[in-house]
Amino acid sequence: MITNPLIIVGTNYFDMENYNQEKYIRAKNKVKQIKRFYTHLTVYIIINLIIFIRGNIEIFLENDVENKNLLDWIDWNIFYTPVLWGIGLFFHGLFVFQNRFKGLKNWEDRKMKEFLEKEEEDLQYNNKWK
Repeated sequence: MITNPLIIVGTNYFDMENYNQEKYIRAKNKVKQIKRFYTHLTVYIIINLIIFIRGNIEIFLENDVENKNLLDWIDWNIFYTPVLWGIGLFFHGLFVFQNRFKGLKNWEDRKMKEFLEKEEEDLQYNNKWK
């Protein structure tokens, strides 16, 4: 009795149990990556809300603040922290969801094929009347 079936494709041997285990590990890692991205997104939103709220409170209390450098630091964080961190978050999302952008490539391929077929039809139509 064979407990670990082998599949022969050409000259390659595939161990189905190992293949299924590898698929499971890849799927598990993908779920971890997605979970980490959403955690990153949540932390981004929370921290930037805190910075924004705190910054606005400090602006209202501007007259009471003796250290004007603190206000400059807060102004810098209100703008640059979300922008720079957002760029990093954007690239993190591109890395995690890169397989979702393959549809864009497929769309480009389909459109190119469509235009080539249309051009071929036009060429055949024009040649038919010569």
